[in-house]
Amino acid sequence: MKTEGKSNPSGIEIVEYDELWPEIFITLKQVLESTLGDLMIGMEHVGSTSIKGLGAKPILDIDVIIEDYSFLPAVIEGLSRIGYYHQENWSFIGREAFGRKDTSVPWDGRNINWMEHHLYVCHKDSEELVRHLAFRDYLRKNPQSVVEYEQLKKSLSQTANARASYTLGKTDFINTVLAKIDESPCE
Repeated sequence: MKTEGKSNPSGIEIVEYDELWPEIFITLKQVLESTLGDLMIGMEHVGSTSIKGLGAKPILDIDVIIEDYSFLPAVIEGLSRIGYYHQENWSFIGREAFGRKDTSVPWDGRNINWMEHHLYVCHKDSEELVRHLAFRDYLRKNPQSVVEYEQLKKSLSQTANARASYTLGKTDFINTVLAKIDESPCE
């Protein structure tokens, strides 16, 4: 469902949560696991589509987790075989970004037009991975924060003039949540 209202200067569309998102992630995970095998130690569905009930841009965020950077060249090669390419300009220490050559990536012989997704390869000790998981897990346990975050995202999608300003507009909320997590006693 599209966000109703005035024109959208950012071009960002926030849609209602879709129960299919986790299922699509699981299917993508199976394809990626069959390609990467022991090169990875885990895979996580992160970002807004991983939080039940949260409206989001209909784009999955996926973190593939590796044990050591020595595996990265083989991971890049494996992902390349199924249609991904390493986006070094979008990567940084601890998190490597990958783009898709076309909508049927990952190529698995079924010629599926996959849902849009962002694929990242993260070192197991990556600060970015820790942040992704902490933010996701906090929202999964705090429904009021989910409501607040969705309202913020919808507002920003209508007022931000570009994707960068949309992303920047979410930063304070995300940092506030992460600070709450840092301040809370360990369970």
